[in-house]
Amino acid sequence: MATERPRPAFNGPSSGGTVNGWLVAILLIAFVALYLKLSGYWPQSLFDPGATPRDITPRGDLAEDEKSTIAIFKAVNGSVVHITTSELREDFRMNPVEIPQGSGSGFVWDNKGYIVTNYHVVRDARPRRGGRGGVIHVALANSATSYSAQFVGGSSSTDLAVLKINAPATELKPIPVGRSDDLQIGQKVFAIGSPFSLNQSFTTGIVSGLGREIQSEGGQTIKDVIQVNAAINPGNSGGPLLDSAGRLIGVTTAIVSPTGAFSGIGFAIPVDMVNSVVPRLIQSGSEEPPSIGISLFPDDVTSMLRDRGYIKQPGVLVKAVWPGSGAEAAGIVPTRRTEDGNIALGDLITAIDGKPVTEAKSVANAVGQKKSGDTIMLTVVRGGERHDVAVTLRPRPAAPDE
Repeated sequence: MATERPRPAFNGPSSGGTVNGWLVAILLIAFVALYLKLSGYWPQSLFDPGATPRDITPRGDLAEDEKSTIAIFKAVNGSVVHITTSELREDFRMNPVEIPQGSGSGFVWDNKGYIVTNYHVVRDARPRRGGRGGVIHVALANSATSYSAQFVGGSSSTDLAVLKINAPATELKPIPVGRSDDLQIGQKVFAIGSPFSLNQSFTTGIVSGLGREIQSEGGQTIKDVIQVNAAINPGNSGGPLLDSAGRLIGVTTAIVSPTGAFSGIGFAIPVDMVNSVVPRLIQSGSEEPPSIGISLFPDDVTSMLRDRGYIKQPGVLVKAVWPGSGAEAAGIVPTRRTEDGNIALGDLITAIDGKPVTEAKSVANAVGQKKSGDTIMLTVVRGGERHDVAVTLRPRPAAPDE
């Protein structure tokens, strides 16, 4: 007869020892969760259904210098234009197509539609011999229309050019013109232009240098250039440089940068030069700057001679007279070496048309307001005596070797 094996006892959930273990474990987990929750270690939800916008903190009024800067931009930005140039080519069907070349900035000169920019901005699109040339478009700040522009004239020696658009006078806002001969280092400046084709860009800075010299597109030296630290980048060329009164004081033209981007130094052609060159370009399409036909000693040399008693009064000293010039015809006396080896000082110019002259650049500024064929009156001191000499301005001749 087979013997039945005893079955092992099975303690299920109803077992008292097991129930107590489960309760202890659950209570321990709940305690740890509560501790983590209260101590901030429990993971928070990523979402908050009750989220609402923050209350706005009142700003208060703008600072006075901010108001002034904003006012300058609002007053002048309507005078600034965006210039684009294209090359005309023919497609496979012999139809003309425009190939974009570049872009730059400019500004409205008057209500007749004349636009001023840099010569290098539109140089490659200007009319050429054989009728070839590019296309120039001008976009006004306050108009959705882009106007086709005609090339009026350009000056490679000053990097200035004039365009003309056929736009309604109501859309043209001529820029206010200031002066540059009284600028001071540290003075605030403002630039508006289209760097990288981002038109109506506004930057601020100060005059960081005066009397700089840069090379023009034609290889000539442009003197009395304004140095600024306002951000100027490719595309700013041809745009206006403004003073704190919102007046034009220069035309941005170049930067110093090993990378091609702004590095803290920019240059602008002084408005005194602009205000003399632009009218001549509008009159004839070319720049034939008038000239007295003289070379002057630098101001520091003249000042040294005055300190040593060789010159008795303020003025600028004539160094040389150019052959074939108006000055030679009028008998202006240059500084020269005498037969006994001494130096005889030339005429000291003390006034032009009755206005006192104390610096060499004052002569250039006065002549720059004239045109070839005009006559100016020079007041000179010669041998201790005062003379008034009428000089007829002529196109600038080649300066002699000095």
